[in-house]
Amino acid sequence: MVLTIGYSISAQTKNLRDFDNYRQPDQRGINVFEAKKDTVTAFEELHVRIGGSFALQYQALDNENSGVTPLSEVGSNFNLATANLDLDVALFDGVSMHLRTYLSSRHHHEPYVKGGYFKIDKLDFISKGFMEDLMKHTTIKIGHMENNYGDAHFRRSDNAQAIHNPFVGNLIMDSFTTEVGAEVYYTADNGFFGMVGFTNGKLNQSTTVSDGSTGGAAFLAKLGFDKQINDDFRFRLSGSLYNTGYAPNVYLYSADRAGSRYYNIMQDASATSDNFRSGRFDPGFKNQITAVMINPFVKYGGLEFFGTVELVSGKALSEADRRNADQYAGEVIYRFGQTENVYLGARYNTVSAELASGDDVSVDRFQLGAGWFLTQNVLMKAEYVVQKYKDYPTGNLLEDGQFDGLMLEAVISF
Repeated sequence: MVLTIGYSISAQTKNLRDFDNYRQPDQRGINVFEAKKDTVTAFEELHVRIGGSFALQYQALDNENSGVTPLSEVGSNFNLATANLDLDVALFDGVSMHLRTYLSSRHHHEPYVKGGYFKIDKLDFISKGFMEDLMKHTTIKIGHMENNYGDAHFRRSDNAQAIHNPFVGNLIMDSFTTEVGAEVYYTADNGFFGMVGFTNGKLNQSTTVSDGSTGGAAFLAKLGFDKQINDDFRFRLSGSLYNTGYAPNVYLYSADRAGSRYYNIMQDASATSDNFRSGRFDPGFKNQITAVMINPFVKYGGLEFFGTVELVSGKALSEADRRNADQYAGEVIYRFGQTENVYLGARYNTVSAELASGDDVSVDRFQLGAGWFLTQNVLMKAEYVVQKYKDYPTGNLLEDGQFDGLMLEAVISF
């Protein structure tokens, strides 16, 4: 045991250069989407990087609805502290592995694996220089992993890894899923990039036959342009697709087992368990879904804009026709200080959708945020949030629903 720990520490400290083709888990990873493709290598031998994240919030929110269905009363106090453990391993020149474990989360207090992947940036393990010209621009990822649909998931809080999110909460319709599959990336020298991927369309892996099948399939694609035009100006635009022909359960908007940041909000007073997805919206497309997300990103000096346009349709097998759900979000952030270690920001997020009942509803959220990086690994942030539910039917828990108030969050990531 002591020898194993000693090797891990020495492996981590021997090479002080950062991992190849790697998104930093601290402030340096902000506004990084797909990890930069770089053919310069630092590999010498098997190298293990042990990292982690910790997050704690103080919540002071109020909620209300029409009163027909009573809400659980909420007050002000600390939420459960969350923690992640990350293992990144350089296995060979151009070959690496990533594994993330949630040590503590809102939905599971006990540790469990979020997911991981095997990443190939070179094929030198076949023979030195094998398909070198192609691999200068190509990356292959295989695993039970977070799938690369849209750009919003690069700015969301992933349980305790919240240092890349300028706000406390994620989007209302929070697209995130972990499925078994593979993704192939190609990045051109002129700033254009693309990705195609396939998964088995399942969050919970099983060989049990349901509806005559052990599972379905999902197709993913992304096309975009990302370029630093000059020292002050960067422009990125991407479009993404997630499409299933059939899946036993579509989890694109409900796969995050870590849970929402807004604890106990809009929960039935008679509930005996925590609705860990509180504050989010899932359109309920159980078996078929087609989702398209467009994300513009512009940064000029310390001022940045990130937008989301998401158009989704789908249905359950029991439904005759597809339903639609649309999401729009825009956030403006201004970062200042010598290392842009202080920021102010605002985000508006709205969702409109047709429920399985036939009701057309909408959810609107406004967030004001501020943050201060004490070091590149430590972030203190605050958020004022207002979320309103509109057009829900009489007697529904969310009829005339609203929550608002203040959130404070401390994050450590390394």
